[in-house]
Parts: sequence; C-alpha cells; structure tokens
Amino acid sequence: MAGTEFVGARLRAARQAKGWTLDDLASRAGMSASTLSRLESGKRQAGLELLVPLTRMLGIRIDDLVAEPADPRVRRPSTTRHGHVVAPLTREDSPVQTYKVTFPPLAEAPEPRVHDGFEWFYVLSGRVRLVLGESELVLERGEAAEFDTRTPHSISAIGSKPAEVVSIFSPDGEKLHTRTAH
Repeated sequence: MAGTEFVGARLRAARQAKGWTLDDLASRAGMSASTLSRLESGKRQAGLELLVPLTRMLGIRIDDLVAEPADPRVRRPSTTRHGHVVAPLTREDSPVQTYKVTFPPLAEAPEPRVHDGFEWFYVLSGRVRLVLGESELVLERGEAAEFDTRTPHSISAIGSKPAEVVSIFSPDGEKLHTRTAH
C-alpha cells in the first residue's frame, strides 16, 4: 500500500484532533488500546480490517491515511500581462492565490480600474506607485498595502527600476489580474 509509512502518524493526528485518548478510539473501533498504539507507532502493519473501523470512527477516508504527500513545489509558468511579469507562488487549487509580480517603471500611472475583490501586496524591491481613489501613494521596500478593489486603483513601479511585489488576491481579484482575456 503506497504511503503506509505515514499511516501511524496520520492516525494519531486524527485521533488527537478529536481530543480522544488511545482507549477512547480503541473502544469505539472494537480493538485493544495496545493494538492501536502499535499501529500509531508503526510497530504493527495497518491492514484494512483495522483501518476501516478506525476511519469510520474518526470520520476520515482510508485515502487520508495512506495517500502520498503532495509535492509542495509550485510549478506554474510565469506570464506577462499588461507589461508586468506574474509568477505564481501557489498551486491553482490553493484557497488563496499569491503571486510575485514585477512591474516595469512607468512615467505615468496606468488608468485606474475597478472590479470586485480585495488585494494585498508587499513590496520586495523597488518603489511602487499605488493610485487608490483620489490618493497617490509611494510604497518602498518592506511596506505593504491592503485595499478593496472596488475603489479605482492602479499599481506601477516608479523611478528608473522595476518593482517586485508579492500580491495576494481574493478569488475575484485574482481572476481579473492574472487571467488572460479571451
């Protein structure tokens, strides 16, 4: 069975998440606490006859115990959109989307846009011009901003060098900023 080396630790974590002792889960699953202890410590092989009652009591699937850990590396290509480079930092199925965005320097601020969503960004390098409503702010390396994207806004690098930011978008904001229009 693939991933069996993780069964014990995952079983223990699921039991502890419920706040149950070894005795609590063992009695509910119809086995001895020593058998459960040996399963959790990896000293006993985890067969289906033992896992099925345990997963039922814990409210989890057998796959939750035996699945191979996912590769945590993000392998999505960077894209260029509106002159800036957008490098994904999260997988597509992540509940929040995060990107490293490189803005080229512009003499003039781009035309402000409005759309549903929220955006958060942190300046890694360079200087960033944030036009937000009637305000124009300059953010330096190490500064962050958070705003409702229903306020007219634009972001660009200011000065002679590009600016790099880490941007976090709500799902609505992410769609507008990172998806290519068809």
